[in-house]
Amino acid sequence: MNDQKIMNKKRTYEIIDRFPMAKVLVVGDIMIDHFIRGKVSRISPEAPVPVVEVSSDNLMLGGSANVLNNIFAIGGKVYVTGVVGADEMGKKLVSEFRKRQIDTAGIIVEAKRPTTLKTRIVAHGQQVVRFDRESRKLVDEDSTERMVAYIRALRDELGAIVISDYSKGVVTKTLLDGIREIISDRPIVVCVDPKKNDFSLYQGLDIITPNHHEAGRAAGVELVDKDNLIQVGTALLDRYNFKAILITRGEEGMSLFEKKERITHELFPTEAREVFDVTGAGDTVIGVFALCMASGATFREAAFLANHAAGIVVGKVGTATVSQSELKKVL
Repeated sequence: MNDQKIMNKKRTYEIIDRFPMAKVLVVGDIMIDHFIRGKVSRISPEAPVPVVEVSSDNLMLGGSANVLNNIFAIGGKVYVTGVVGADEMGKKLVSEFRKRQIDTAGIIVEAKRPTTLKTRIVAHGQQVVRFDRESRKLVDEDSTERMVAYIRALRDELGAIVISDYSKGVVTKTLLDGIREIISDRPIVVCVDPKKNDFSLYQGLDIITPNHHEAGRAAGVELVDKDNLIQVGTALLDRYNFKAILITRGEEGMSLFEKKERITHELFPTEAREVFDVTGAGDTVIGVFALCMASGATFREAAFLANHAAGIVVGKVGTATVSQSELKKVL
């Protein structure tokens, strides 16, 4: 695809330079990604398992917090609402938000709920094992009411909302119905990163960004490839009344289906120079996409810029972010 056909340099810089004025709210499952890295040189004498000699131990923002971090890192004004536990990881998350001068009034603490923590053991660039501390139960009704109230208080500030659904109990029908009511008379773009197979929960929201596996499951198609990709994309647009759907396809890039006067399909080939780690790449896509929409971009322009941003982060190790200067450089 000729990049010049989508955006020229002037238009690209015009959108990126609006990032500091754009305001995006991230709603969803807040979590921490824990990476323990090392090397394996022997097998344990206690059991036939590798012994990892630890060289580094890092905690990073994950889930919807990683979406937030991507928007913050690239220069957007970001707000957040979600639920954490009354534990050390919950306190750490709040501390990390405050370090970035991000409003924490939308963070709800539930005493009986653990903060979601995903620990990955990585040796020689490969994950050895992952273990999760989490609850997938629905959050308390009071927590949902407080999140809706927080969103309502922000509605005149926002250009876009990201629904970052990791199926940990935050994103419910009650929450989404509350958001629909709040934005019904406002030009706020709602972008959804789904985890549920049934997309009816997200019915009628502006754009959804599943990967090709998620899109296939939602459409009832076992395998999504170039032959049936258009069938899947158009079926999901029609069935759930989205304005657009952006299907991410790993090394194949991403495909945008847009519902205007007619349905269109546009392929964005992968922009990665070399893939080291795809962890969190979907968070980068939806974070940058939403920020572009809040900055006045079209769906095509936002997809184009988000694709380039994703190409940068998969060339880094771990859940990574992109800066404005990095994005401008690759463009």
